[in-house]
Amino acid sequence: MKPADWLQKFGSALEKGDINAAAGLFEPDGYWRDLVSFTWNLKTCEGRAEIKAMLAATLAGARPRNFAAKTGEWFTFETAVGRGFGHMRFRDKSKHCWTLLTTLQELKGYEEKAGAQRPSGISHGKTWLEQRTQESAELGVLHQPYVLIVGGGQGGIALAARLKRLQVPTLVVEKNERAGDSWRKRYKSLCLHDPVWYDHMPYLPFPDHWPVFSPKDKIADWLEMYSRVMELDYWGSTLCKRARYDEAAGEWEVLVIREGQPHTLRPKHLVLATGMSGFPNMPRMTGSETFGGRLVHSSQYAGGADWQGKHCVVVGSGTSGHDICADLSEQGAETVTMIQRAPTIVARSETLMDLAWGPLYSEQALARGISTEIADLSVASVPFKVLPEFQKPLYKTMRERDAALYAGLEKAGFQTTFGEDGSGIHTLYLRRGAGYYIETGASQMIIDGKIRLRSRVSVERIGERSVHLSDGLELPADLVVFATGYGSMNQWARELISNAVAEKVGKVWGLGSDTKDDPGPWVGELRNMWKPTQQANLWFQGGNLMQSRHYSLYLALQLKARMEGIATPVYYVEPVHHQ
Repeated sequence: MKPADWLQKFGSALEKGDINAAAGLFEPDGYWRDLVSFTWNLKTCEGRAEIKAMLAATLAGARPRNFAAKTGEWFTFETAVGRGFGHMRFRDKSKHCWTLLTTLQELKGYEEKAGAQRPSGISHGKTWLEQRTQESAELGVLHQPYVLIVGGGQGGIALAARLKRLQVPTLVVEKNERAGDSWRKRYKSLCLHDPVWYDHMPYLPFPDHWPVFSPKDKIADWLEMYSRVMELDYWGSTLCKRARYDEAAGEWEVLVIREGQPHTLRPKHLVLATGMSGFPNMPRMTGSETFGGRLVHSSQYAGGADWQGKHCVVVGSGTSGHDICADLSEQGAETVTMIQRAPTIVARSETLMDLAWGPLYSEQALARGISTEIADLSVASVPFKVLPEFQKPLYKTMRERDAALYAGLEKAGFQTTFGEDGSGIHTLYLRRGAGYYIETGASQMIIDGKIRLRSRVSVERIGERSVHLSDGLELPADLVVFATGYGSMNQWARELISNAVAEKVGKVWGLGSDTKDDPGPWVGELRNMWKPTQQANLWFQGGNLMQSRHYSLYLALQLKARMEGIATPVYYVEPVHHQ
């Protein structure tokens, strides 16, 4: 069956309210992933029974219509309140759909003022600068924001830009002085491992001369520029101290300290955009209080220039661990030793670009007409349940293509893996957000012996100027860096709001794959990200640059609809399994 013919039957069944007919057009184990358009949620229905249950709850309110086929398997549609874009996937010449994606793209009557609808800019009263200065000075002081975003990194900035375009009064508070400081203050050699085509911000792509892998200071300056150009209301040097939800008033009471002065804000909605890399996991080690050198978490590591001729130990073998080891070695440390506690996924950047990113995010993809938006939707069209099967062949090819790299690492004693099921980096990132490295030089330094390696061991205690390992070895150490990752974003809910709210919300991130650090049961979507949580009016925004860009649209539309009084009956708020 041609996709257009299937779509016509599907749209007709939905418009008639024939749930059984609509569900019967899917494979028995087919998938329907909806991003806000039907469910006011991010929800994947797996199998016909779940699809029927979702339609029984949402169809009358959504009132979908005007399904129209576009190029290939893409289509547009409308609901009672919005316009959407979707994708259908078939396999083995089946007349039944295997995977369906439906996404809300805009709200009727509340479209962004862009293109032909852009404002004229002509003013016969106050100038733009006067209006902007007044607006900025009054929000949070004379007028309360509808949305308060805590965290002014790329996640908070991307969401604020979306909300600004939708005319939702939004304030961003950030503890650092300037937008981009969360990048600017990291170690000087830090560079993105994702390619530029993957990392654009909403509305303003990087210019076409931008390097493939962005240095952290360029990203920092871009975010600062972006915040100004997009006219975001951004309070730097502002520390969020505590927040409390007033059930009776339906609003938050948030205490912030701005440049030393307390302010109380009362937004309707609170978004924690504090980042997956925001709450350092710093293990408590016996002897650390008497250590004569420097002991830091990787987030506090400033660079290797001060450690020339010194002995350095880095605990952890993920991205930060590799980057820091490489930096220390290149800066002339006497010895650099990586402590690898568990196997790590390693993939060469060039191979990953060719096999994984390149087909959707590259100059070649753009030449084939694959825009950033289509690339993002293509990624979103793959249900998380089947993603591992999409990824396994890529990593099998990678293992064969880069056999020399893996042989060299094995000879050096480095433990490699492609994940518990062989599905690689992208799947692992969704499950636990850590445990991998994209090779840009540090792996070769391990092979060459420039970075020493102690694998299958852990740190038992810290000596006065040494590190004692579980195998009995004692390493001299002037610097110890714990590249031991970060905690769940729900720790920020505990820190800023209360233990009770953190327990109510539960784990943030992960799919319930029942793999390391991602306990079951299976939930099918990232827990609590970009969607309603068990705590009223509390949201989480984060992820990498691509996720911040793409999913900020759906969170912004949910918030805009609530501000305008549009009914948003949420289908299936995920139960709390892990606290």
